[in-house]
Amino acid sequence: MKQKTYAKAQNQYTDYLVRKPMELMAFLASVMPQASRTKLKSLLTKRVVFVDNVITTQYNFPLQPGMKVQISRDKHTHEFHSNLLKIVYEDAYLIVIDKRPGLLSVSTERQKERTACTILNEYLRRKDRRNRVYIVHRLDRDTSGLMMFAKDEKTQHTLRDNWHELVFDRRYVAVVAGNMERDQGTVRSWLTDRTLYVHSSPVDDGGKESITHYRTIRRANGYSLMELNLETGRKNQIRVHMQDLGHPVVGDGRYGLEDVNPLGRLALHAFKLCFHHPVTGMDMHFETPYPAEFKKLVSAQ
Repeated sequence: MKQKTYAKAQNQYTDYLVRKPMELMAFLASVMPQASRTKLKSLLTKRVVFVDNVITTQYNFPLQPGMKVQISRDKHTHEFHSNLLKIVYEDAYLIVIDKRPGLLSVSTERQKERTACTILNEYLRRKDRRNRVYIVHRLDRDTSGLMMFAKDEKTQHTLRDNWHELVFDRRYVAVVAGNMERDQGTVRSWLTDRTLYVHSSPVDDGGKESITHYRTIRRANGYSLMELNLETGRKNQIRVHMQDLGHPVVGDGRYGLEDVNPLGRLALHAFKLCFHHPVTGMDMHFETPYPAEFKKLVSAQ
């Protein structure tokens, strides 16, 4: 297979041309037969593999004839470091991140500050100033966990217009006040966004129908660890629905008790995100562990 080493923007790359369909890991193994699978995986983890000039970390990314695969010899130029978010996946079309609590997803007219969106834009523009991310969905400022951004408008529109068909599993973990009475159940109400406060009604009052499925994982120390599955994704939905049940999310001063905040944060984390890739059609599964501080709060004394 023909290869060529050349300089580009003062960085060294090894350039390979894809001649037949195959997954990225298999392709890397074919052009680097001396490298172990662990070594090849480390190249992806270190973000030094490009497909058609885009960093690609997905080991089974589908390659097609005519695509160009590059391996950078500069192992530091493309690393991403931020105390506010972590990139857990990136390809030519989208980025999945793990957001820390306290970070806005995107700025608003009232709030002009550093956000997940601006941090990712700065990262992408290091390669090309025209690059940017496109918002697909949001997490509340004080909620941590998994969310995704599109890297072009077409992918953004595909995800937004077909959200319920593409996203097939989206779950959160929360610690709520008190001992949840039921092991599992469903909350259904109609939510109305009143800017600073979301109102919930048990009957259709013109708001948006909202459905949250819940499962109680553990009860201890006056708290309950909950797993929550969103059937709809309205603003503040989980926080409002937990309030409806009489068990507000710990640390929720808006829909709960301001003085119940043993963690110094909102105890809500988006730990699972599964969807059909909007371009490749592949099933994408992302999951983070339950936050250790959540589990500690409901651990036996």
